[in-house]
Amino acid sequence: MKLAVSSAVLALVPALVAAHADHADALHARHHPLDARQATPSHAASSTTSTPATGAATSAPTGTGTGTPAATATPSFTLLATNPTAVPLSDIVSNQPSSATLPLASTAVPGTTPSNIPGAPPLPNAQILLPSNYPALDVPPPIDSDEVKQWIQEVQNTGVVIPNFAPTNAGGCPNNTAAVADTSRCWWTCGGCTRSTDITECPTPLNWGLTYDDGPSFYTSNLLSYLDQVNLKSTFFVVGSRVISFPATLQTQYLAGHQIAVHTWSHPSLTMLSNEEIIAELGWSKKVIKDVLGVTPNMMRPPFGDIDDRVRAISLAMGLTPVMWTRISPLATYDTDDFNIHGGTTTVQQVLQNWENILGNATTSKTGFIVLEHDLFEQTVEVATGYILPDALAHNPPFTIQPVVSCLKQDMTNAYIETNNNSTNPPAFSAAISGGVVSVTGSAATTTPTSGGSSGSGSGKSSGVSVHVGSGLAALTTFAGALVGGVLSLGL
Repeated sequence: MKLAVSSAVLALVPALVAAHADHADALHARHHPLDARQATPSHAASSTTSTPATGAATSAPTGTGTGTPAATATPSFTLLATNPTAVPLSDIVSNQPSSATLPLASTAVPGTTPSNIPGAPPLPNAQILLPSNYPALDVPPPIDSDEVKQWIQEVQNTGVVIPNFAPTNAGGCPNNTAAVADTSRCWWTCGGCTRSTDITECPTPLNWGLTYDDGPSFYTSNLLSYLDQVNLKSTFFVVGSRVISFPATLQTQYLAGHQIAVHTWSHPSLTMLSNEEIIAELGWSKKVIKDVLGVTPNMMRPPFGDIDDRVRAISLAMGLTPVMWTRISPLATYDTDDFNIHGGTTTVQQVLQNWENILGNATTSKTGFIVLEHDLFEQTVEVATGYILPDALAHNPPFTIQPVVSCLKQDMTNAYIETNNNSTNPPAFSAAISGGVVSVTGSAATTTPTSGGSSGSGSGKSSGVSVHVGSGLAALTTFAGALVGGVLSLGL
């Protein structure tokens, strides 16, 4: 089936979109992903959108950088295929009634081991998980608990020298002029700077590292059902607070062969936190995932993509490799902006135009790619299962769609600290040292890596070593003209 919207001249630079309203103070202003057809945003595109169910004409405003919808250009896109059971586009809106969720395909049995991860420990009994043993949900954890004190000490024991950057301020790049000007900070939010330890793409053309953020949620089961139907696996960046609420969902994801990775405890903007607060956010997320799965992820994604060398140093010291999403210019990232359908600051039509624009660039790239999407809301799951994934599966030449660890040509065993093969897949710190990205200081250069704050990972196969994050030595990506009106691309 082909879903068509009349084409129009598209933008040279991405159109501005709204920040996620629930995190407005933390979110640094962001843009829509790049435009494949390279025209100007001032050209309005009038179009008619046919939906699978009704074929009714639909026009919708695009979002703006102010946080409110603006009736400007109507999105234009063409899809090669849709899901025959897709919810009509006209029904995927901010105030749509909640629909029933699908049950999990199976319920995990304690003691089970995943078939795709040889040597993995038995699955814990999630039924005995006590929320009272964890911080309050969806708020930053306190830093004076025994657990956090232990993780702080473990980070100190690695010998890592954390850059002495002050936390950033609320208000985005315009309210952080000194931090923006300090290129040694390597702040992804304001300028797109990356280090070679950051994962931003898949190395092979037409490989898509499929990711979903912010779950588990009520609607993750719907996404899992579709992924099972089309035999796809993904990387899920999970929020610790939601793992507490949906432990059975996380176990189902893990046993089904999906990759699980860290997305903090309460989803804050990490550069705005103190060192101790960053450790608490990552440590509690790592701990609850291990308590539910028996393994500790070795990858993380910073909420909003908000990372600098201070956050990187702490993340690496805790055994976590940062995973971003693909960016090709200061204003252009592979962000569908699906999250903002729920808040009403973008439309499903705009999201699908963003997706088409991403495709237009990904199909001509010399590397593969990683896209920002979410499984938190009903709308994000509906646009993924009804439209984006079916369209991607119909693409010719075909995409190889797989978890991030797989697109990096690694086995799923190498996605977790306890099962990683350190001899063939050097931990993040070791790789950074050998690549000259970080300098090693002190006696810890010859010591055995520790668990990096996972509260007893046990196997010794972790990535904590003593390093100094040397901004002068690190390989970084910078972009000319990084500040355009003080606003840069950011997602969550």
